[in-house]
Amino acid sequence: MPFPSAIRPQNRTIPIQSGLKETPPELRFISELGRSLLFMVHPKKVACRVADAIQAGVGAELCAFVAELENIGVVSCAFDQKGEVVSEFLDRGRFEKWLDLLPPQVGHTDEEKKNFLLLGNLHELEYISPLHINGEIKGAIIVGFSSGSDFSEGKGSLIDAATQMAAMSVNLSAHYEAAINNSVTQAREEHRRFTEAVLDALPVSLYVVDRDYRIVTWNRHREIGLQGIPRDSAIGRNVFEVLARYPEGRVRQEFERAFKTGRIERIEQQTVAEDGSTKHWVVSKVPMRSPETGEVTHVITVGEDVTMRVEAIHAVSRAEKLAAVGRLAAGVVHEINNPLATIAACAEALEQRTSEGAFEGCDGLDDLNEYLGLIKSEAFRCKSITTGLLDFSRIRTGDRHPLDIGEILRSSANLISHQKRGENIKIELDIAENTPLVNADGGQVQQAVIALATNAIDAMPDGGSLRFRTYPQHNSVAIEIEDTGVGIPTEDMSKIFEPFFTTKEVGKGTGLGLAVCYGIITDHSGRLSVRSNVGKGTTFTILLPVND
Repeated sequence: MPFPSAIRPQNRTIPIQSGLKETPPELRFISELGRSLLFMVHPKKVACRVADAIQAGVGAELCAFVAELENIGVVSCAFDQKGEVVSEFLDRGRFEKWLDLLPPQVGHTDEEKKNFLLLGNLHELEYISPLHINGEIKGAIIVGFSSGSDFSEGKGSLIDAATQMAAMSVNLSAHYEAAINNSVTQAREEHRRFTEAVLDALPVSLYVVDRDYRIVTWNRHREIGLQGIPRDSAIGRNVFEVLARYPEGRVRQEFERAFKTGRIERIEQQTVAEDGSTKHWVVSKVPMRSPETGEVTHVITVGEDVTMRVEAIHAVSRAEKLAAVGRLAAGVVHEINNPLATIAACAEALEQRTSEGAFEGCDGLDDLNEYLGLIKSEAFRCKSITTGLLDFSRIRTGDRHPLDIGEILRSSANLISHQKRGENIKIELDIAENTPLVNADGGQVQQAVIALATNAIDAMPDGGSLRFRTYPQHNSVAIEIEDTGVGIPTEDMSKIFEPFFTTKEVGKGTGLGLAVCYGIITDHSGRLSVRSNVGKGTTFTILLPVND
């Protein structure tokens, strides 16, 4: 009867035969097993193939393959006489002791069952053949026979030969598996780094939270800036703890809506930096769904800084309003000035006649003098308003030439100091050296600077510090007028350059000063901006392009 091949036949009860004239069955067994192992690249498959073939080949009650491979871990497999895989087959404690002692052993008697490595009471003898891998014993092939008569030295030699082949095959497959795993791990790591690099390169702030509100992604733009938080301080933490500076109730509602509805939501927000500047953001909540269940598993939050866009829209709006005021001024100011001049002249004439005694002895003479004074003062107040309006309808060309802004600030500070406006006002000058020249009309720029400085003094009724500063910035020259006054409320910041808007008491301001300043600087192709902290002070910044 022929010896069973390594690929198990339907009849698994064929024993090893001897005395045949053909190829020795042992050699045929080893040859067939070797061929079947040639193309196996997974250690687990090698273990199962060897254990299955040996169990069938030697007619054992149970055959097990156990090995501890570097970078792979424990690889094990066992087959019983029915050709079925056995899940629980090894006494782990005894096996560890055997590895420490390393004795290739054969058991022959019932008394030695206490040392058996295989579980169960169906076998009377065990044969253990160590797996030598890279000069070390890393495991064994353990064969259990139902009786001592089923075992022979020939079967032991066959098991040892198969073990040597199995050791070589499982070692090669382990290296292949480790290489594949390393390659996959490296590919995943490279993909992770590439994904992080992409997220970090995006010009937006981005982070991702899971359903437990734990942060799992936090990109570089979410780290930098005044609102930034380091990535290591955010990953894995509760989002409400990390974003403690924001109202938790509002943030929680936003996330709950995203997880519940699964709809993208865009929210406009404003933040005020420590220097008082206002930042405008569009924050998008983007739900992520599981491809298997469709359930929202994560929410991506994307914050886009739209400050420049909002400021540009406000600038266009202000320009449109200024143009409308200019058209109005051009059409009606001259018509208004004429009757105002007549009213003022008549009031002055009546005042002169009163002073000459024309109404001496008349009742109500004191009231008459008071009313004439009011008429004249209010007429001149209206005249100042119409004069301001005329500034909008005029093209501000002026005498533009290369100008030293430092000299303008020194002159402006000197004029302010001689006006004696306000008390306990300390004036400071900070003029950077080698500041580039600008092409501008000195009188108009000084008008804007003095108007801003006058407003700053009015904002410090109890005294404070007024600072003039200039320095180069990119292709522009920056002028800062900084005070330590009461500050501007956030809700008023977008309206302060509008004509007729004022926070001063009635009669103490027309609301045209900042609008005129804005017009002057805009006509010079410059920019006028403001940042303010209520109770700490305000800083107006003028940017004028350098002279080419």
